[in-house]
Amino acid sequence: MYLNLPTWLTLLRIALIPVFVAVFFLSFRGANLLCSALFGLAALTDWLDGYLARRLGLTSAFGAFLDPVADKLMVAAALVLLVQAIPTPLMAVAAAIIIGREIAISALREWMAQLGKHARVAVSTVGKIKTTAQMVAVLLLLYREPLWFFPTLEVGMGLLVVAAALTLWSMLHYLLAAWSVLRCGEA
Repeated sequence: MYLNLPTWLTLLRIALIPVFVAVFFLSFRGANLLCSALFGLAALTDWLDGYLARRLGLTSAFGAFLDPVADKLMVAAALVLLVQAIPTPLMAVAAAIIIGREIAISALREWMAQLGKHARVAVSTVGKIKTTAQMVAVLLLLYREPLWFFPTLEVGMGLLVVAAALTLWSMLHYLLAAWSVLRCGEA
């Protein structure tokens, strides 16, 4: 199997996860900045690998499979760490909603693909907006310290709540798109 540049970027994102987790637990001045930078790098490689794959015609079945897996692994790891760092009911519920939705929609997409109906649950605009809000929220929450007069923690929590709401909305969108197949197994 030939690994192209976009796939290598996706593999880099997966390889960054244990480094990201280790840095999260280090206690030195600036660890939160380094942890945020690692997450930001992962988010950047997510955008870059997709852009390069489409722009250079380097899409592959392996890359199409691995890219969303890498995204979900990094976000889930970050959310689990943030629940530990910010042990509030709001943080736990938002993380559970986001992680639970990712598992449910991944299963739905796999099942629909087996039925030849993957197009019904393709990525939507709401899903892309949700992902953007989620990534910015996680970046701010990982940093957590005020940035001059900017309250990163409070804005991050607000964006995470928005991301959780968009997560539920996008999940409902996907479930409604697949409802006729889910209800009776017919298209």
